[in-house]
Amino acid sequence: MRKKRSSRAPVVAASTRRAFTDEFKREAVQMLLDGHTASSVASRLGLSGTNVLYRWKREQLERSGPVATSLEARVRELEIELHRVERERDILKKALAIFGRHE
Repeated sequence: MRKKRSSRAPVVAASTRRAFTDEFKREAVQMLLDGHTASSVASRLGLSGTNVLYRWKREQLERSGPVATSLEARVRELEIELHRVERERDILKKALAIFGRHE
């Protein structure tokens, strides 16, 4: 036998999704491309997480075509190169400090 539902039971409202304008999405992605971290952009804009930013970025790059995608790949390559050069510089600074002490 099934129990009858009490009329006092709380009614769960359907959750509503927030809708963002295309301009808002473009500006958020631009902040991401300008070098801000995804977590900082998400917190500044009141987004629940970073996944939505990465999805907006992917969608924007897909709409922009192959030129934007190749530029994004080139930026990634240059960032990797920059990190490598910075590590080399730091190692050389430490070596200079070590060898400079023995004089």
